[in-house]
Amino acid sequence: MNETHLARIRSVTRRQFFKQAGVSLGTIALGGLLSQSNRTRASVARPENPLALRPSHFAPKAKAVIYLHMSGAPPSLDLFDWKPKLAELHLKPCPEELLKGQRFAFIKGVPKMLGSPYKFSQHGQCGSWVTETLPHFSEIVDDVAIIKSVFTDQFNHAPAELFIYTGAPRAGSASMGSWLTYGLGAENQDLPGFVVLLSGGTDPTGGKSLWGSGFLPSVYQGVQCRSAGEPILFANNPAGMDRSSRRRTLDALNQLNEIEAQRFGDPETLTRIAQYELAYRMQISVPEVMDISKEPAHTRELYGAKPGEGSFANNCLLARRLIERGVRYVQLYDWGWDIHGTGTGDDLLNQFPKKCRDVDRPMTALIKDLKQRGLLEQTLVIWGGEFGRTPMNEARGGSIFLGRDHHPHCFTIWMAGGGIQPGISYGETDELGYSVAENKVSVRDLQTTILHLLGLDAHKLSFRSQGLEQKLIGPAGEGEVVRGILA
Repeated sequence: MNETHLARIRSVTRRQFFKQAGVSLGTIALGGLLSQSNRTRASVARPENPLALRPSHFAPKAKAVIYLHMSGAPPSLDLFDWKPKLAELHLKPCPEELLKGQRFAFIKGVPKMLGSPYKFSQHGQCGSWVTETLPHFSEIVDDVAIIKSVFTDQFNHAPAELFIYTGAPRAGSASMGSWLTYGLGAENQDLPGFVVLLSGGTDPTGGKSLWGSGFLPSVYQGVQCRSAGEPILFANNPAGMDRSSRRRTLDALNQLNEIEAQRFGDPETLTRIAQYELAYRMQISVPEVMDISKEPAHTRELYGAKPGEGSFANNCLLARRLIERGVRYVQLYDWGWDIHGTGTGDDLLNQFPKKCRDVDRPMTALIKDLKQRGLLEQTLVIWGGEFGRTPMNEARGGSIFLGRDHHPHCFTIWMAGGGIQPGISYGETDELGYSVAENKVSVRDLQTTILHLLGLDAHKLSFRSQGLEQKLIGPAGEGEVVRGILA
């Protein structure tokens, strides 16, 4: 703390201090009573670094996760789940049995069936069906497991995204990345254990709660980084403060926070210390890792990445750089997949192929790059949305554009890397792509499997809050490991 700061503090009278702080004599007296009741806590030693490495429940298959979320829910029937029968029924009235007792977000009356307007073909030794709109992805089908039988019980975007990433359809629960850093700690103490990267022009519908820590200490929340401009807002020193001044200020704050931690034992005080220190270290480490101009030209070309852009391509390359440096969990959200067909901005013939071009090359490059660097076997990569899309055309308000409504009963994701059996197609939907016909995978099963691959038992990983042992898979402990996709 410099002489200017000290002079300013000395100039404040005792009366002014208490008035500015809003402290009364009653508050002081109450504080004295509380301090007496907490004297036993004052002698307790300061707990370990909340981000220190911790042992897994059992040997992990993967050390890190990259989750590529297509916010808005991509249409599986136009990507991976080829349905010849649906093509035969294109623009014919929907069978009554598919409508009875069902409710949709926007479909009214009797809709028409909608076959995919795109060609499908089989690729790789595994023979997986892939749409023509993903020509690059077709090159890596032997490295991934395509899972066609995922289902959820949420059919609106925000609740469905929250359910996948926090285990509850309402805001307030801890996110998956927070659970992993809470359970395993961080390998690189100079970078966040959990990083979030956005593309598509806006936040996902579920908002920042998707990477919040909920009831867990806030040190475990995700850190949003930007691939264009200043990587982390407000992390740099303000005008007039250099790095040495920042260090002295933090040392003084840490002393005060350590006294408070000893006195009251509040874990959030330790979180505050850890976050101040991490922010200080990130001033050096984050700009370096976020600078993709340091990558060779051929690597940037592989991804289609261009320094200075806030693109999905840049974010995929950044994800590899972050994982390479020990970040535990990297979450990419790409907005723009809500293909309702109300106009050219959200239809199958205009917006959908554009979004496919945005992600096809980068996500393929990510798998190839991780593989050639020897990182794929220890990195779990997941791609998907929050629910599926209907096999019927939405035609909201009589729209002439092609699009699909929300559909929770089935959707497709793909997984690759640490512990996943490559080159397989798991699960099936019925001939119209309306319901799961074989090997159902619930959201709870998906969450359980992800934790399992990182050496954590989803039924044991818990945190006491609101009188319950809270878990990512919910306090009831639902969810089973999907053994059929494991290597």
